Amino acid sequence: MSPDRSPRRGRLPLSLRRHPVAWERQRPTWREARPAVIARALKHAQARPSGNWYVVGASRDVRDDRPLARTVAGQEIVVWRDASGRLVAGPGICPHLGAPLRDSPVRCGTLVCHWHGLALRGGPFAGWDPVPAHDDGVLVWVRLDDVGGEPPLEAPVVPVRPALARAVSAVYVGIGTCEPEDVVANRLDPWHGAWFHPYSFVDLTVVEVPGAKARGTGEAPGTATAHDAEGEDGFTVDVSFKLAGRLVVPVRAVFTAPEPRTVVMRITGGEGRGSVVETHATPLGHDDRGRPRTAVVEAVVAASDRPGFGVARTLSPLLRPLVRAAAGRLWRDDLAYARRRWHLRSTGRFPG
Repeated sequence: MSPDRSPRRGRLPLSLRRHPVAWERQRPTWREARPAVIARALKHAQARPSGNWYVVGASRDVRDDRPLARTVAGQEIVVWRDASGRLVAGPGICPHLGAPLRDSPVRCGTLVCHWHGLALRGGPFAGWDPVPAHDDGVLVWVRLDDVGGEPPLEAPVVPVRPALARAVSAVYVGIGTCEPEDVVANRLDPWHGAWFHPYSFVDLTVVEVPGAKARGTGEAPGTATAHDAEGEDGFTVDVSFKLAGRLVVPVRAVFTAPEPRTVVMRITGGEGRGSVVETHATPLGHDDRGRPRTAVVEAVVAASDRPGFGVARTLSPLLRPLVRAAAGRLWRDDLAYARRRWHLRSTGRFPG
């Protein structure tokens, strides 16, 4: 399909595949999935500023009675809300005798160490110093300047999303043996979708790659531009989401990387236009065998102007587990891809 012709939205949100083909008979994509194109897109992502912000988890997972805990680049972090509801974060090690604060309760906005009762209200106290935290309405972030080593930003680079009041959102978290760049590289390889995930994607065509328009304007291939959405800086993909049998939802989507550890898939044509899937890769540290561990935090923010979508919003509590299960199935495969990539890179055998 032409880059200028996206899938049309029909009267119904579903379509019937007219000419389904067997998995082994679909068009090979290995010639198009050029390692240099993926590597260039990855390099551009890694060159963008993150401001030292890292995704910790879902906003909904910050409970009233317990902190949300995560290890980021080897540093234990806890996140909770103080008495005013403000998000606070800091080290997950009690400054007194090292108790794991992830196991301590929150009482009236105060994190109380369960070993000796040291109370933390969110400000500096007894050698415990908070770190900047941000709640974007879907995800919570922390800023770790000692880890990132970049000039800090006041807020993280949060992609444009549909209005949350008119959307359904869900967050999946998975952990794999790899580095963040392996997760990002996986998402910047859209060609593997229908081959590696035939249970979810069919009829996939990459209609535009980063640099395609630049080559037509005399710019260097892959040149990054100021706008970070469609065009020179994104992979444009036509694909159908498989539901059951021959029932599919055809869309056009654009993949971009607004910062080093984030890839955004935005639906720009077809059903659910404007919906986004954000994949965030957070380094956790190394396991007892010295292998890197990375958390994939994936936020789905879906919207539609269909009259019946309001019903879907009211059913959000029931839909979120289904969305997380679908993401988990995909990431079981994609984390294997990322792990394989890291393993080959770490042993000097990666062909890309």
